[in-house]
Amino acid sequence: MAWFFLLLAGCGEIGFVIFTKLSDGFKVHKFTVLSIVSGVLSLFFLSKSLLSIPIGTGYAIWTGIGAAGSVILGMLFFGESRDKKRILFIAMIIFSVLGLKLINV
Repeated sequence: MAWFFLLLAGCGEIGFVIFTKLSDGFKVHKFTVLSIVSGVLSLFFLSKSLLSIPIGTGYAIWTGIGAAGSVILGMLFFGESRDKKRILFIAMIIFSVLGLKLINV
């Protein structure tokens, strides 16, 4: 269950970043509220997952999910660069997250 909580925490982190961008400097109240809710849920699920997962592993995976997910969604929905080098480094983050999961089974 801890790994599921960590996945939810990572998704909350992605939501936090995306909604923060959409809030336009916290001027769009709907996205400001969604940003805050996503951030709180992300931290809640992170704290639940860290009851069983080592803190270094959990934090690294949480930030990796958030970083990779945010970059991917930025490319898909916000017209951010899809440069091959950028994709390579995002793939490295994803493989690193998977590696950390595999060594902590």
